[in-house]
Amino acid sequence: MANGGPVEHGYPHLETVRAAITALYRRLSYGTIRTFATSVAPADVAFCDTDDLHLGAQRVARELVRHYRLPDARLVVSFREMTHAANVELTSGPEYFVELNDRFRTHRRDIGAALAHEIMHVYLHRLDLYFPSTRENEILTDTAATYLGAGWLLLDAFREHGESSQKLGYLTPEEFGYVLAKRALVFGEDPSTWFTSPQGYEAYAKGMARARSDEQQPPLTAAGWAGRRRYARDRRHAQDHGPVPFTRPGAPYVFTSADREPLRVSFSCPTCHQRIRVPVRGRVRARCALCRTVLECDT
Repeated sequence: MANGGPVEHGYPHLETVRAAITALYRRLSYGTIRTFATSVAPADVAFCDTDDLHLGAQRVARELVRHYRLPDARLVVSFREMTHAANVELTSGPEYFVELNDRFRTHRRDIGAALAHEIMHVYLHRLDLYFPSTRENEILTDTAATYLGAGWLLLDAFREHGESSQKLGYLTPEEFGYVLAKRALVFGEDPSTWFTSPQGYEAYAKGMARARSDEQQPPLTAAGWAGRRRYARDRRHAQDHGPVPFTRPGAPYVFTSADREPLRVSFSCPTCHQRIRVPVRGRVRARCALCRTVLECDT
């Protein structure tokens, strides 16, 4: 939790974020992810200063438990002085104890954001879905909460006023915006009207631009002229140099071939980031087996 200190910006964790989206699709399946098509509504997690602190926190926790489809989970929320924003004790359940930082006693509108992250820890714990390191696992948690419809609260908790700042979660604001935009593009949802934080809205706009660029990389037909020209040059190089993998540094695709087999190109699905491999033979329509996105390609 950044509080008054500098906030990291940009996309330093982008590869881990993309791996987290892929892991979600693999563990949950396309059908399960589609059940999260509707995000948590602002009114359902609203918390005003006149609400009772503990009763209000329990109400918000129950709403997030309902959203994450954990009907048999019971959250007990308490407050104490601590360094981090929150902490959850992961047990076999069904009762889980969540501790929130004492500062949320006076910053009640952000309680939903903190609980969205901690209850996602419970969800992933039950799925037995983890990444190797603690840092990567926290990025997975932020990504999953956002992609499954509750993490917009974490981005809305980001605020900068002069030299003071507040940010919850481990992703940068732009990375939260990126994951939120990926979700919006899949479900046709527009979360822009939910933001009370101007900085959160700006980060979402930047994340949307980055997410749309994923859909404009060759060999996709939506790629721009410059990308298509680089792709054609790399393809000629791969065709001239035989059965070895070829990729230009920084290129979003890899050419491969083997003896007596046609040249193929592999690239990441712009929706779930699983690798897709198709033959190099001009116009090709590919369907991602993981997220079922149909991709128009010009290979």
